[in-house]
Amino acid sequence: MTLPAILQHLRLPLSGAPLFIISRPELVIAQCKAGIVGTFPALNAREKDGESLEAWIIHIRDELDRHNQANPDTPAAPFGINQIVHKSNARLDRDVEIAARLEVPIWITSLGAREEVYQAAHSGNGIVLHDVINNWFAKKAISKGADGLVAVAAGAGGPAGALSPLALIQEIRAWFEGPLYLSGAIARGDSILAALAMGADGGYAGSAFIATEEANAVQNYKQMIADCAADDIVYSNLFTGVHGNYLKPSIAAAGLDPDNLERSDPTKMNFSEDRQKPKSWKEIWGSGQGIGAIDQVTTTADLVASLSEQFEKARERLARQVTQYGQS
Repeated sequence: MTLPAILQHLRLPLSGAPLFIISRPELVIAQCKAGIVGTFPALNAREKDGESLEAWIIHIRDELDRHNQANPDTPAAPFGINQIVHKSNARLDRDVEIAARLEVPIWITSLGAREEVYQAAHSGNGIVLHDVINNWFAKKAISKGADGLVAVAAGAGGPAGALSPLALIQEIRAWFEGPLYLSGAIARGDSILAALAMGADGGYAGSAFIATEEANAVQNYKQMIADCAADDIVYSNLFTGVHGNYLKPSIAAAGLDPDNLERSDPTKMNFSEDRQKPKSWKEIWGSGQGIGAIDQVTTTADLVASLSEQFEKARERLARQVTQYGQS
């Protein structure tokens, strides 16, 4: 199946993941200008701090329009918004109305598949990709009207599944031919190419962009991403009620034993704007397992350029390798 036009002709088949707190207009704009899809969670525009989702969308749209007028040969990639479709998100209906009215081109929905949300996106000429951790959720989302899927496999940062990316993509592709992106340790151009080889249409990367100048993260968090590797990641549902991957050093710094964490009650998930967490958890930081590929804090433009170079080298290497096989 041909990809929707909005997802074609990108510099790389890659979307930046919407990172809680971290993805703000500065990072989204930088990602899009660099040639990949940039996204952010609607809830990152915190109204209690005087921020406006509508103002954010207009600012991103206007800045990308100015870039495209000045650079017609290298236009920016499209941007997207993440809607948390969970019963605790009291802002959902209003955020959906704003995004539909302003015709946000790409929507990513999480923690709930609702027909009315997909219909709202389509009313504003948007397409919807839904986060899934298994084949059951994938089928449910498509049956409700989602256009495509983000397969969140083992190794993804923040909320993450437990299935191998090979198994998850294989099972989804057995019945679904639409847009499909892979999340889980995507931190090199080689990984993006591997996602294509598995049958996905592209990669979905978050943790690598935490260690960028445009990310809304404290310097210690950025440096920890650059200093750590897969062995420094722990999988737990304690902090949000949803299983996810977190940096062990940040957990230890909060006074907890990362190797002996309690289990949380998933029915107590809360994504409301006024949710409260223990103060000591404020600097417990999420990260995927692919961060061993990140060794410094850099700009988004430089990171995407590096990913692009790695992708091309990996494609050339793979082309040489596959010529050794399949010939009689």
